[in-house]
Amino acid sequence: MSKSMKTIAYIVLIIIGLFSIFPLLWMISTTLKTNSQVNLVPPVWIPHPFDWKNWIEAVTYIPFPEYFGNTVFVSLLATFGAMLVCPMIAYSFARLRWPGRNIVFALTISVMMLPSTVTMIPLFVEWKTVGLVGTRWPLILGAFFGSPYYIFLLRQFFLGLPNELEDAARVDGLSEYGIYFRVMLPLAVPGVLTVGLFQFMASWGDFMGPLIYLFKPSTYTLSLGIQQFMTQHTVMMQQLMVVGLLTTIPIIVIYFFVQKRFIEGITFTGIKG
Repeated sequence: MSKSMKTIAYIVLIIIGLFSIFPLLWMISTTLKTNSQVNLVPPVWIPHPFDWKNWIEAVTYIPFPEYFGNTVFVSLLATFGAMLVCPMIAYSFARLRWPGRNIVFALTISVMMLPSTVTMIPLFVEWKTVGLVGTRWPLILGAFFGSPYYIFLLRQFFLGLPNELEDAARVDGLSEYGIYFRVMLPLAVPGVLTVGLFQFMASWGDFMGPLIYLFKPSTYTLSLGIQQFMTQHTVMMQQLMVVGLLTTIPIIVIYFFVQKRFIEGITFTGIKG
């Protein structure tokens, strides 16, 4: 690629990046606006004066620390469950031979075609039967049963690993558990971290799950807390944007820490399949 083409490509990417960051900039600006500046047309991008009391009102109008703690608790445990179980299932589909493997894998993948609304009521009935409705556990334990999409993603990753590594491990006397934990799983770290990031983002921003299963305000997550800034007649726009920004920041920080592994995981899952 010539130098001029590279320059054009960079300019196009910068423009696309600016459009992508536009909602975040608008959110930051809105958190500091006064009531009279919120709905002005054209919009005010640099508020004057800065209204810092919006931040104080936002974290005191709702029990923000409690909701934040609930969200962290649910997201971390659900992420741990997905990172623990999904690689095991994917490894069995990719590297182990057992009767009916392809049929079970086809059934697992077919679940991806079911809309979430189809399974919403049956899942609610199941969790109610075991007495967990009204607690945070339905939002967590579901990840410990595996996700078809994560299983498929990791299966493709395991299929891309050389068979020679597995054969050499067997020659050295390792059992199937040893091959998985000591050889294959360390090589699949980029894929596992990608699954962890996906699951964390899904749990962190989940609204429908907490809305269905959580009844007590003491168990609410941030997604339900944000809803409290919207009433039938008014919307507390500045405070809503403050909590929305505080909810977004952890995801951005985590992505910057794992972006290299995340890109590797997405890239390597398509090597072989």
